[in-house]
Amino acid sequence: MAPHKDVDRKRVTLVYRPHDPASATKAVENDRKDATFAALGRKVGRARDVLSVRAAEQSATEEATGAGVVRFGVLVTATVLDPARLPLAVAAVTGLGTMSRMQLRRVYGAQAAAFSAALPLGLVLPAHLRVPQSRSRLELMTVTGTMQPAKRMPGPRGLPGRGGGRVAYVEAAPEWRGTTVQVCGIYPFGVGSGTPMIGVPLGRSILTQAAVCCDPISWFWRAHLIANPSCLLLGKPGLGKSSVVRRMVLGLAGYGVLPVVFGDLKPDYVDLIVALGGHVISLGRGQGTLNVLDPGAAGAAAQRLTGAARKRLLADVHGRRLTLVAALVGLNRQGLVGDQEEAVLSAALGLLDARHKPGEAVLSDLIKVIAEGPEAVRSATVDRGDLDRYHNAVDPLHRSLLALCGGAMGDTFAHRTTVPVSLDGPLCIDISAINEADEKLQAAVLLACWGEGFAAISAAQALADAGLEPQRQFFVVLDELWRVLRAGRGLVDRVDSLTRLNRQHGVGMAMVTHTLGDMLSLADAADRAKARGFAERAGFLVCGGLPAAEMEPLQKIVGMSEREQALVTSWSTPPAWSTEGGREMAPPGRGHFLIKVGGRPGIPVNVALTADELGLHDTNKRWRAK
Repeated sequence: MAPHKDVDRKRVTLVYRPHDPASATKAVENDRKDATFAALGRKVGRARDVLSVRAAEQSATEEATGAGVVRFGVLVTATVLDPARLPLAVAAVTGLGTMSRMQLRRVYGAQAAAFSAALPLGLVLPAHLRVPQSRSRLELMTVTGTMQPAKRMPGPRGLPGRGGGRVAYVEAAPEWRGTTVQVCGIYPFGVGSGTPMIGVPLGRSILTQAAVCCDPISWFWRAHLIANPSCLLLGKPGLGKSSVVRRMVLGLAGYGVLPVVFGDLKPDYVDLIVALGGHVISLGRGQGTLNVLDPGAAGAAAQRLTGAARKRLLADVHGRRLTLVAALVGLNRQGLVGDQEEAVLSAALGLLDARHKPGEAVLSDLIKVIAEGPEAVRSATVDRGDLDRYHNAVDPLHRSLLALCGGAMGDTFAHRTTVPVSLDGPLCIDISAINEADEKLQAAVLLACWGEGFAAISAAQALADAGLEPQRQFFVVLDELWRVLRAGRGLVDRVDSLTRLNRQHGVGMAMVTHTLGDMLSLADAADRAKARGFAERAGFLVCGGLPAAEMEPLQKIVGMSEREQALVTSWSTPPAWSTEGGREMAPPGRGHFLIKVGGRPGIPVNVALTADELGLHDTNKRWRAK
């Protein structure tokens, strides 16, 4: 079935004809009688005769118990663009038939008819064996009634004479017979459905070489193939996960979807966003700051709204800031933030909004409010007028907030935002300046970027709902998801609340991590169960090369066949030991992915980058720089 270098185009057609119930009974009984007669007619029995009798009796039994009977055969056509290559094509097809344990017979004198029968036209060769040899005398009668040669017209078998293409004999393909129990893969459907053709062209099917189009927004909104516009990408490092996401980003940008990357660690997406004419915001130690108390675009949008819409957006802004501050505190202290501490933070944020203009208050101002202990904040601690009791209640939170303004976090969250997030074009927040060993700061900045970014999306949606801005669709990339989930206890809930957007709001999402083990190895059992929900709620999974240990948890989520499991694990094989010419040896599984939607059969696809994409898809850029 696979392409061959000696054949420019090859088609393998499986043809079948069901027997009607009356002829099916007669056919299997005749086969049984013929097999029995052949076996008894020999003085010395042969093993093949015994097997033939056994197979014929099995077919007769199956037919008698309700199975249908099908005649089936195979047509193979090969096309070459240069006649000189025809012998090579003949040898190649013959060899492939032998390897498949099929004896192929060339069609002489009826190649055009056989070629037509191999096309999906419903042409059945046995129905065309008896074709009139000559034209009727009535066709030769002229209007005057005299016998004169009429205009030369091709008959059912072509024009007679040299070069006319006349076929003297239409040869039918050899047919075999089997019951629907034995050949259930042929009848009624011999070939599965085609690959999806709606969405971003991702690559070609490894099985059929057909084009595969895939992205979460198109599959949800246009094709209605998934119930949630999101996907989860899994795969070992170096096998092309980022290339798949970049292909989706590039294609969706062409469809008018706005791509946003809230936290690029390597960076993988900066060059692509710049090429698309977007904005890049750099964050890190000494490279910009992010004020987690700044309502940002949401605050500006609230000023343009009125009535209930404004009230809803302000409540959303307050909730997101509260969630983000609590998440950062929990991450830094490596512990949970209690309900009393959340109530104190909520009251303090409310006071800050009343005292400061949007974007002016920073964490130091929040600390001052908590230290002062105004009545609205003290009431959340139920101190009953006892100041010492209030300080005992808020001192742990006070210390944690002070640590956010310095310590391991530096001054990243201590000052006003240097470059505000704007969604007037493609956006990438580059945090590659943060050292990989600084895991806590990486996770904190990622979390803050996600909170800031999703707040901006929520504001854009509120303006669109009010008719103040055009409705837009967003494609959000959450890379290195595992870094935040494993940074501290309880962060799974925080990430879920920050990233959860209604699917009707035009937001698609791609979550990227290495393995399910990264998400299921959390210390807390409740966090593990909730992290598994990220995979279960995803519209589809894209699996690159994965170790065998990953197959059991994957099987519980999407249901993978043994063949699919073997395919995915084979892609994790390391590259060959070779350093010829200083070239990097590509792993055998690079660019190979399996797309899984629930329990449906997976679609194995190969993602091949174009020449223009290769310049933008170098994740080892720093290693090549000299």
